[in-house]
Amino acid sequence: MNFKISKNRFYDALQIVAKAIAPNSPVPALSGIKMDAFRDQLTLTGSDADISIQMVLSNATDEKLGLSILEEGSIVIDYRYLLEIVRKIDSDEINVEILDGTFTRFSAGRSEFKINGIRPEDYPTVDFTVPSNQFRIKSSLLSQIIEETTFAANSKETRLILTGVNMHAENGSLICTATDSYRLAKKTVPVECEPFNVTILAKSLNNVRSIFSASEEDITVALSDKKAQFSSANIILQTRLLDGSYPDTDRLIPAEFTNTLVINRHALIAAIDRSSFIRNDNMMIVRLQINSKDDITLTNKSQEIGESHEELAAESYEGDPLDISFSGNYVSDAAKILTTENIVIRFTGEMRPFILNNDKDGDATILQLVLPVRTYN
Repeated sequence: MNFKISKNRFYDALQIVAKAIAPNSPVPALSGIKMDAFRDQLTLTGSDADISIQMVLSNATDEKLGLSILEEGSIVIDYRYLLEIVRKIDSDEINVEILDGTFTRFSAGRSEFKINGIRPEDYPTVDFTVPSNQFRIKSSLLSQIIEETTFAANSKETRLILTGVNMHAENGSLICTATDSYRLAKKTVPVECEPFNVTILAKSLNNVRSIFSASEEDITVALSDKKAQFSSANIILQTRLLDGSYPDTDRLIPAEFTNTLVINRHALIAAIDRSSFIRNDNMMIVRLQINSKDDITLTNKSQEIGESHEELAAESYEGDPLDISFSGNYVSDAAKILTTENIVIRFTGEMRPFILNNDKDGDATILQLVLPVRTYN
């Protein structure tokens, strides 16, 4: 293998592919990036067995790539050494050449590095076959869906299915739901596709957003019973699906409400943030007492640290006086995802889940739900 390529374009591509690599993979070859040089293109592959990314580089799709394949071939190089070498080379162009077996030279200008690679035969086979159930979606909309749901997924693997986002399509709608059992985020958008029901790792979806958010192309989403694949003209990201049935979260969402609060979103976030240093067992539990739209108190107490009191006023309030406690972080996170100046919070009681929505002029496709916390103060 022997090729020349733009240093900057090569480094950018390596950074994308490296997102799929686990630093401490039990399979030595999976700690590397596989490079396959063909007659008119260079293919880069990274994988940790759960997530795999493949990127095809060619002059046909990138006129500034400067790719010149002098000799075809394949090699696997540890991604840490590969990124470090390419990043530090001070040249506009870099030459990569296999000298003997897996012994590989990287040269540019007066710099030269030689490193032992891994045989391409030792790299596990990654099946990038495209599943038959496919639909296309704007990259900006896909990015929005991921941003508005993944934060609510469980970050701990105590219940693996909740570390993902459930996506199911029916009757022309794509419904995406994430929950950690204490909060829930739900996004519904129109889409034309065959019905499906899958759960995808939140980590994988965040990589999808990171890679494709700047793209102006539509993204092709392809699904089977084992994997989900996201692709554009020259990048494929595929991830395994989580096994098991996702819980029926619709039963958590109240059908009727007894109290409705319309409040400035930024004022609520700021009030919670000012008391965020007060925590009990590393949790910020906030008490909200509402008597009327002009008589609202937000309290945070800790016997070890102290307490804070915030007086708030709302745009409107309907219902009897309410005294409810909840995780300040959860409500703040939910409010930050919403987009209107004022938001609507609907309650059904002091120990029942409550929901947050955009005001009437905002995006109605997003719903945020938070469970209250029992306190004894």
